Amino acid sequence: MSSSSSFVNMATIGDFAPHNTTVPATKVEITVSCRNLLDRDTFSKSDPICVLYTQGIGNKEWREFGRTEVIDNTLNPDFVRKFILDYFFEERQNLRFDLYDVDSKSTNLSKHDFLGQACCTLGEIVGSLGSRLEKPLGGIPGKKCGTIIVKAEELNNCRESVMMQFCGNKLDKKDFFGKSDPFLVFYRSNEDGTTIKVEVYDWDRDGSHDFIGEFSTSYRELSRGQSQFNVYEVINPKKKGKKKKYLNSGTVTLLSFLVDIEVTFLDYIKGGTQINFTVAIDFTASNGNPAQPTSLHYMSPYQLNAYGMALKAVGEIIQDYDSDKMFPALGFGAKLPPDGRVSHEFALNGNPQNPYCNGIDGVMEAYYQSLKSVQLYGPTNFSPVINHVARYAASVKDGSQYFVLLIITDGVISDMAQTKESIVNASCLPMSIIIVGVGPAEFDAMIELDGDEVRISSRGRYAERDIVQFVPFRDYIDRTGNHILSMARLAKDVLAEIPDQFLSYMRTRGIKPLPAPPPYTPPGQPLQTQI
Repeated sequence: MSSSSSFVNMATIGDFAPHNTTVPATKVEITVSCRNLLDRDTFSKSDPICVLYTQGIGNKEWREFGRTEVIDNTLNPDFVRKFILDYFFEERQNLRFDLYDVDSKSTNLSKHDFLGQACCTLGEIVGSLGSRLEKPLGGIPGKKCGTIIVKAEELNNCRESVMMQFCGNKLDKKDFFGKSDPFLVFYRSNEDGTTIKVEVYDWDRDGSHDFIGEFSTSYRELSRGQSQFNVYEVINPKKKGKKKKYLNSGTVTLLSFLVDIEVTFLDYIKGGTQINFTVAIDFTASNGNPAQPTSLHYMSPYQLNAYGMALKAVGEIIQDYDSDKMFPALGFGAKLPPDGRVSHEFALNGNPQNPYCNGIDGVMEAYYQSLKSVQLYGPTNFSPVINHVARYAASVKDGSQYFVLLIITDGVISDMAQTKESIVNASCLPMSIIIVGVGPAEFDAMIELDGDEVRISSRGRYAERDIVQFVPFRDYIDRTGNHILSMARLAKDVLAEIPDQFLSYMRTRGIKPLPAPPPYTPPGQPLQTQI
């Protein structure tokens, strides 16, 4: 009475806490060097130290995060002490590096000479080629303070995943009719992970799985791969205690053991993959007349409208990952000058041949100019702007570029069937779609497009992967009036799914990240050669 079967087991080496649902931040190690610092000492060179400050999201207060060591008598320090920061792609993490010439043992920075400072975001460092950012130091009027070089290195506890394949032989038959349907359950028996216990069960539909037996092994043993050492007797302790002649309840054999290094979003960014960001804004008449304060497009001289706030919050984070900072900005649902034709895919800057705007500020400027020249109309069609970005994404499938389309809209979609079709087609391209819904409308259609609950389909064809993230802007209107904090929350939720959507595309295509470029050699430095 036997049952033979094969099992495939995916195991990740490292900690596993099933009840811990918080998204783990990647830890990033920051290294600082400076060149041509100011010389503040009379008889020798400066003795520099670098102090890192981070900024709170809500109150914008700068807090000291840490200090490097002091390096004596140099204007070109390469600091050894590193800063280790939690990195979140979807947050704007502002950093400030202050440099001082240390003149005494005092820890009070006001007692030392200020040498200059530089501000940047963590995303800027990570998004730079090779995750290496070089910036001029400033802060002392009329003086050149030299440059700072900041490098980011991702830290990982463990990035190995293991694929193991097992087969079972002569496993005890537990079913009255037919053979057993066996499966394996793996346990890490002690904290250092040296012993692994494996239990073998016969699966039952009602969940009352029958215990067949168990065996113990270790990662080291399994890593030998297929060998005589990796054939395990499955023992049922109860049977063993009762039957004198009991040998085992079958055997389980390891057939293969493959280690794979898990790559991360940052590996691709470091290897030079560019995130291309496109904006599409809803200019339909349901937004209300832009001249009226009740309009979602109202141009107040005192504060941004909902469109402007959403655009700025999301765009300021994404722009760190786009090297040329040039963003196509489109509008849909308006009548255009001079002839009043309706367009669902027009350039906000008025130049259809070149819809690119310089930075998020350039997009904002083009948006305000459009409001003055076009007539809000309708209907609300999404598919033209989705297809616009998809055409670009379809031409770059080698992993060097990934496209993110931000659609800001006030609601009900007129071309739902075509939009679904466009999204299903785009789901096999290197692109993601973010929809921010502004205003009080019902957003049921957007939630359906999001595909978190039910994968979106069109004419019987399902999307290859989930590429849409929808958030309603009204959930982020801060009751206390702290727009900075509420916009940070909006950006966080809007962008949270992008790294996983990005990785799912790269993994399914088998695209590996390119290696980071070699370390920078300053001009004029001879390369080391062996004689």
